[in-house]
Amino acid sequence: MNPDFPPTPSSFVLDPRLAATSVPVASLALCEVRLQNDARWPWLVLIPRRAGLVEIDDLPAPDQHLLIQEAVAAGEAVRAMGPALGRPVGKLNTGALGNIVAQLHLHVVGRRADDPAWPGPVWGFGSPEPYPVAELERARDAAAAALRQPAAGPRGS
Repeated sequence: MNPDFPPTPSSFVLDPRLAATSVPVASLALCEVRLQNDARWPWLVLIPRRAGLVEIDDLPAPDQHLLIQEAVAAGEAVRAMGPALGRPVGKLNTGALGNIVAQLHLHVVGRRADDPAWPGPVWGFGSPEPYPVAELERARDAAAAALRQPAAGPRGS
Protein backbone atom coordinates (compact mmCIF):
# COMPACT_ATOMS: atom_id res chain seq x y z
CA MET A 1 0.00 0.00 0.00
CA ASN A 2 1.21 3.50 -0.83
CA PRO A 3 2.02 5.28 2.46
CA ASP A 4 1.08 8.64 0.90
CA PHE A 5 -2.42 7.51 -0.07
CA PRO A 6 -4.80 8.92 0.63
CA PRO A 7 -2.77 12.10 0.24
CA THR A 8 -2.77 14.43 3.23
CA PRO A 9 -2.86 18.20 3.16
CA SER A 10 0.57 18.21 4.82
CA SER A 11 2.08 16.57 1.72
CA PHE A 12 0.57 19.20 -0.61
CA VAL A 13 3.04 21.25 -2.66
CA LEU A 14 1.85 23.93 -5.09
CA ASP A 15 3.18 23.38 -8.61
CA PRO A 16 5.77 26.13 -9.26
CA ARG A 17 4.11 27.02 -12.57
CA LEU A 18 0.86 27.84 -10.79
CA ALA A 19 2.76 29.83 -8.18
CA ALA A 20 4.64 31.78 -10.88
CA THR A 21 1.51 32.91 -12.73
CA SER A 22 -0.81 33.71 -9.82
CA VAL A 23 -1.02 35.35 -6.41
CA PRO A 24 -2.67 34.00 -3.25
CA VAL A 25 -6.18 35.14 -2.40
CA ALA A 26 -7.60 32.78 0.24
CA SER A 27 -7.53 29.32 1.76
CA LEU A 28 -10.88 27.55 1.73
CA ALA A 29 -11.73 24.22 3.37
CA LEU A 30 -10.30 22.23 0.44
CA CYS A 31 -8.60 24.64 -1.94
CA GLU A 32 -6.05 27.34 -2.16
CA VAL A 33 -7.55 30.17 -4.20
CA ARG A 34 -5.18 32.17 -6.38
CA LEU A 35 -5.70 35.13 -8.70
CA GLN A 36 -4.32 34.49 -12.17
CA ASN A 37 -2.04 37.44 -12.93
CA ASP A 38 -3.58 38.26 -16.30
CA ALA A 39 -5.47 41.54 -16.36
CA ARG A 40 -7.40 40.61 -19.50
CA TRP A 41 -9.86 38.55 -17.44
CA PRO A 42 -10.97 38.30 -13.80
CA TRP A 43 -9.68 34.78 -13.18
CA LEU A 44 -9.32 32.61 -10.10
CA VAL A 45 -7.64 29.22 -9.81
CA LEU A 46 -8.62 26.68 -7.15
CA ILE A 47 -6.01 24.09 -6.17
CA PRO A 48 -7.09 21.31 -3.78
CA ARG A 49 -4.54 20.94 -0.98
CA ARG A 50 -3.97 17.26 -1.56
CA ALA A 51 -0.81 15.70 -2.99
CA GLY A 52 -0.75 13.66 -6.17
CA LEU A 53 -4.12 14.70 -7.60
CA VAL A 54 -4.47 14.97 -11.37
CA GLU A 55 -8.18 14.50 -12.10
CA ILE A 56 -11.32 15.50 -10.21
CA ASP A 57 -12.16 11.82 -9.77
CA ASP A 58 -8.89 11.41 -7.81
CA LEU A 59 -10.71 13.20 -4.98
CA PRO A 60 -12.99 11.19 -2.69
CA ALA A 61 -16.68 11.93 -3.32
CA PRO A 62 -17.10 14.31 -0.35
CA ASP A 63 -14.15 16.39 -1.60
CA GLN A 64 -15.56 16.37 -5.15
CA HIS A 65 -18.72 17.95 -3.76
CA LEU A 66 -16.69 20.44 -1.73
CA LEU A 67 -14.68 21.36 -4.85
CA ILE A 68 -17.90 22.19 -6.69
CA GLN A 69 -19.15 24.27 -3.75
CA GLU A 70 -15.85 26.14 -3.66
CA ALA A 71 -15.97 26.65 -7.45
CA VAL A 72 -19.41 28.25 -7.06
CA ALA A 73 -18.01 30.53 -4.34
CA ALA A 74 -15.07 31.36 -6.62
CA GLY A 75 -17.55 32.26 -9.36
CA GLU A 76 -19.20 34.76 -7.02
CA ALA A 77 -15.74 36.12 -6.19
CA VAL A 78 -14.94 36.50 -9.90
CA ARG A 79 -18.22 38.36 -10.35
CA ALA A 80 -17.23 40.63 -7.43
CA MET A 81 -13.90 41.34 -9.12
CA GLY A 82 -15.62 42.69 -12.24
CA PRO A 83 -16.99 45.92 -10.71
CA ALA A 84 -13.77 46.43 -8.73
CA LEU A 85 -11.94 46.43 -12.05
CA GLY A 86 -14.58 48.44 -13.93
CA ARG A 87 -15.42 45.43 -16.14
CA PRO A 88 -18.55 43.58 -14.95
CA VAL A 89 -18.57 39.86 -15.69
CA GLY A 90 -21.20 38.57 -18.10
CA LYS A 91 -20.42 34.84 -18.19
CA LEU A 92 -18.34 32.43 -16.13
CA ASN A 93 -16.14 29.79 -17.73
CA THR A 94 -14.98 26.96 -15.48
CA GLY A 95 -12.43 24.39 -16.56
CA ALA A 96 -10.00 21.78 -15.32
CA LEU A 97 -7.67 21.25 -18.28
CA GLY A 98 -4.40 20.02 -16.80
CA ASN A 99 -2.73 19.71 -20.20
CA ILE A 100 0.35 21.72 -19.16
CA VAL A 101 0.21 21.59 -15.35
CA ALA A 102 -0.90 18.12 -14.27
CA GLN A 103 -1.63 19.09 -10.64
CA LEU A 104 -5.39 19.21 -10.21
CA HIS A 105 -6.58 22.80 -10.43
CA LEU A 106 -9.80 24.43 -11.52
CA HIS A 107 -10.01 27.72 -13.43
CA VAL A 108 -12.93 30.10 -12.94
CA VAL A 109 -12.77 32.89 -15.53
CA GLY A 110 -15.03 35.91 -15.93
CA ARG A 111 -15.96 36.61 -19.54
CA ARG A 112 -17.58 39.47 -21.43
CA ALA A 113 -18.74 39.76 -25.01
CA ASP A 114 -16.11 42.49 -25.51
CA ASP A 115 -13.16 40.62 -23.96
CA PRO A 116 -10.12 39.98 -26.21
CA ALA A 117 -10.81 36.27 -26.81
CA TRP A 118 -14.62 36.30 -27.01
CA PRO A 119 -16.26 33.96 -27.90
CA GLY A 120 -13.28 31.60 -27.98
CA PRO A 121 -11.40 30.11 -25.03
CA VAL A 122 -8.91 32.15 -23.01
CA TRP A 123 -6.31 29.37 -22.92
CA GLY A 124 -3.52 29.98 -25.39
CA PHE A 125 -4.93 33.32 -26.51
CA GLY A 126 -2.19 35.93 -26.83
CA SER A 127 0.21 36.63 -24.00
CA PRO A 128 -0.72 37.26 -20.38
CA GLU A 129 -0.88 40.93 -19.38
CA PRO A 130 0.12 41.24 -15.71
CA TYR A 131 -2.01 43.49 -13.57
CA PRO A 132 -0.68 46.89 -12.55
CA VAL A 133 0.00 46.69 -8.79
CA ALA A 134 -2.99 48.80 -7.67
CA GLU A 135 -5.40 46.89 -9.92
CA LEU A 136 -4.01 43.54 -8.71
CA GLU A 137 -4.65 44.60 -5.12
CA ARG A 138 -8.22 45.74 -5.95
CA ALA A 139 -8.96 42.45 -7.72
CA ARG A 140 -7.45 40.34 -4.93
CA ASP A 141 -9.24 42.33 -2.21
CA ALA A 142 -12.61 42.06 -3.98
CA ALA A 143 -12.19 38.30 -4.46
CA ALA A 144 -11.05 37.75 -0.87
CA ALA A 145 -13.97 39.79 0.52
CA ALA A 146 -16.48 37.82 -1.58
CA LEU A 147 -14.99 34.52 -0.42
CA ARG A 148 -15.44 35.56 3.22
CA GLN A 149 -19.19 36.13 2.67
CA PRO A 150 -21.70 33.33 3.25
CA ALA A 151 -22.99 31.67 0.10
CA ALA A 152 -25.72 33.72 -1.54
CA GLY A 153 -27.69 30.72 -2.79
CA PRO A 154 -28.75 30.12 -6.39
CA ARG A 155 -28.52 33.09 -8.73
CA GLY A 156 -31.75 34.95 -9.01
CA SER A 157 -33.19 33.69 -5.73
